[in-house]
Amino acid sequence: MKLFRKRRRFFGPRSQFLPIFTRQAAFAVHASSSLYELVGSISISEWKRLEKEVKQCEIQGDALLSEFYEELYDQLIPPMDRDDLQTMSMEMDRFLDSINTAAKSFLLYSPKKIDQVFQDMAQFIRLEAEALKEIIMLCDDMSANFSVISMQCDRITELEHAADDAYEEYIGEIFRNEKDAVELMKYKNMAEVFEAATDAAKKVSDHIRKIQLRYI
Repeated sequence: MKLFRKRRRFFGPRSQFLPIFTRQAAFAVHASSSLYELVGSISISEWKRLEKEVKQCEIQGDALLSEFYEELYDQLIPPMDRDDLQTMSMEMDRFLDSINTAAKSFLLYSPKKIDQVFQDMAQFIRLEAEALKEIIMLCDDMSANFSVISMQCDRITELEHAADDAYEEYIGEIFRNEKDAVELMKYKNMAEVFEAATDAAKKVSDHIRKIQLRYI
């Protein structure tokens, strides 16, 4: 029983895992805010500046992933299963990568117009990143914060479903109305990478749900 109780508090004061996850989440919030600002601009120079901001977050996120593996290697008895810790860090990194891909798509495709759906989906991504940051901040005691964490995971699921609906409606709309085949493919491909970013956030929250059920 004592061993079980010790494992209920997953991140002790000596563990560096929670600070790493916290910084990953902070980079995701910064990158998603820059993406939202990028989508709201019509200036190519602003696109380039903000894309660099997102890219810098992604680079720093990669460095954090390397730091995570060093910490995982150094700890003989990690606070939970190594695979669970690894999956959580990797899914956070993939979310950050997907935000970077979405930002890069604007420079890659240079669309003639920015449809409202991209602003909406960028907002979904930003809200998901903020929810993930709040979840990670509560992971020092997942038992005590079970309800709040679950509520934020539900919030991310709702945002991901809203993004799916927006994506499907938009794809139908552009195939009905866009006459320029080149622009059509641009909009389609961009919408796909934005929708993929919302999916990536949900994968993080889904894994956190599994951790809750497995260890609490």
